[in-house]
Amino acid sequence: MAKRGTEVRTVGISATGMYVPDRILTNAHLEKMVDTTDQWIQTRTGIRERHVASPGTPASDLAAPALQSALRTRGLLPEELDHVIVTTVTPDMFFPSTACVLQDKVGARNAWGYDLSAACSGFIFGLIAGSQAVASGSVRNAAVVGVDVLTTLVDWTNRNQCVLFGDGCGVVILEPRDDGDGIIDAVLHVDGSGGQYLNMLGGGSLNPPTHATVDQGLHYLYQDGKAVFKVASTSMADVTLEVVERNGFRIQDISLIIPHQANLRIIEAVAKRLGIPREQVLINIDRYGNTTSATIPMGLHEATRSGRVKKGDLVVLTSFGGGYTWGAVLLRWEL
Repeated sequence: MAKRGTEVRTVGISATGMYVPDRILTNAHLEKMVDTTDQWIQTRTGIRERHVASPGTPASDLAAPALQSALRTRGLLPEELDHVIVTTVTPDMFFPSTACVLQDKVGARNAWGYDLSAACSGFIFGLIAGSQAVASGSVRNAAVVGVDVLTTLVDWTNRNQCVLFGDGCGVVILEPRDDGDGIIDAVLHVDGSGGQYLNMLGGGSLNPPTHATVDQGLHYLYQDGKAVFKVASTSMADVTLEVVERNGFRIQDISLIIPHQANLRIIEAVAKRLGIPREQVLINIDRYGNTTSATIPMGLHEATRSGRVKKGDLVVLTSFGGGYTWGAVLLRWEL
């Protein structure tokens, strides 16, 4: 390993972890809550069920067991962890950061960190931020924690919204690699003009919480589904192709694409635009729904455990979220 700060190093994922709450909310349950049916939900979203945290459960309570699992897998003690990045739009509170809360909960007393907010693209943004810290030599390792309790922002009377989301956490541990495998490249974007189509207007300095903002429903997530669908599917496909081709590969060379799990229709539209079979794309939205920043690291964990990827495989992570934010990461799998 190079001395700290002397050179840029190749960085890869050395362990993964995930955690979802025990409670499962099925489409049959939702049929009793709002005017919907299992067929309607599955046809439009691809979702059969989602995991939902109990009321009062903070994001850090999902993140702690996921991080602890990843550390055990890697064989690291909590005090050996250098850096923690928590990507979330549902932090425990505005401050202290959820990274601080999590650092304390798991006993990572030598780690420093922060929260990063990029909505559904948060994890891949955090993955690059963490990898750059490790590559520079400023830290020996980093945990990137994608976690959201999105059901706390859902209007449970809105049938178009409440069927989409679940709660969960996915974690990766980043470390230097000597064999050259790991993160190859990334293409990341933001377009602030898209914020009007996917947002939560209440709670910040623009609309601090008042009786009026609560009555107006400003503390619920809002999205214009049609507008988001069109730009999400094209943006995810195009940025995936960009990161693959600028590194001299073809889309057929990619063993697995792990997209953000927002809607099965979006995922299928991405695959069609790329001209690839569904088998080349990881899909688990049917079991978890949209867990926002957690979808990609949860997918990585499942792909690792199930053998969907093996050492040497090329993998692309691609996402799209509110902001607008979107991007893709190309890596060669090393586990």
